[in-house]
Amino acid sequence: MKKSCISLLSAGILALGTALPAHAEYPDRPVKVIVAFTAGGTTDKLTRATSEKLAQSLKQSFIVENRPGAGGNIGTEYVVRSEPDGYTLIVDSVGPIAVNPSLKKLSYDPLTDLTPIVQIATVPNVLVVPPELPIKNFDDFIKYAKSKKDLNYGSTGVGTSSHLSSYLLMQHLGANATHVPYKGADAINDLIAGRLDFMFATAPSVMGQIRAGKLRALAVSTDKRLASLPDLPAVQEKGFKDFDAGSWFGFFAPKDTPPDVIAKINKGVNDALSGLKDNMLSEGAIAVGGTPEDFDKFTHVEYEKWKKIVEQADVAAQ
Repeated sequence: MKKSCISLLSAGILALGTALPAHAEYPDRPVKVIVAFTAGGTTDKLTRATSEKLAQSLKQSFIVENRPGAGGNIGTEYVVRSEPDGYTLIVDSVGPIAVNPSLKKLSYDPLTDLTPIVQIATVPNVLVVPPELPIKNFDDFIKYAKSKKDLNYGSTGVGTSSHLSSYLLMQHLGANATHVPYKGADAINDLIAGRLDFMFATAPSVMGQIRAGKLRALAVSTDKRLASLPDLPAVQEKGFKDFDAGSWFGFFAPKDTPPDVIAKINKGVNDALSGLKDNMLSEGAIAVGGTPEDFDKFTHVEYEKWKKIVEQADVAAQ
């Protein structure tokens, strides 16, 4: 009788063990990828391209959700406050990560409350104007900006590299211009319509309009020319020493997201970039990739760089 009871108990334990589900491999349900800016901009385009590749390689949906506002802070904070389980990620950029903490006091620290996963790309800003303006090149723009007292320029939000590129250039020129911030790429529509005089826009967000003749490109904000627009000078070439105000984009997760999840997304994005880099380059973005550690170091270097710029230019008061 005793042996029979033990056998029954053992059989029950075995049955229970086989009934328990194995730990599901990530991702076993759809992953939400937040974009802190409006649809149609560079952040959105890069996010959708890489998310599509991740969905194919990881056999799960990666759903892109736009949460624009406050220069990227709204979407960024949403992810900071999300569960660190790998099912809410964000593709963020230089503004929310490296610039905004110096502009105003935030209720979170993006450098410590988010975990860098992988950098997607670096992207030059392109100085663009409506073709109706009497400006054919960067030299014309300099003369025009110095002669006008009521210029206005758009940006994708206060503290974005789009904003700071224009602000720094106006300072270098000793010219006056009013900043008109937008939640994202909507600024480009007003620029095309002539309601803005100029803008530094990320290259991928305006490449189509440049090629279609809807916008005229004059220069790039980075220290080197852009391969897809080789005829455009870098602002530095025109005597503006150390002018380097490009943008960058990458995947982040909430702090304390499991390391195996970080590793899986990192590998997936690096694999995706190998197939996307040529198309990205033609659209004005330079694929990067690398390790989470690489990206973490990079974000801290960028924070220190932009902190000095914000302090020197007193941009927080703008």
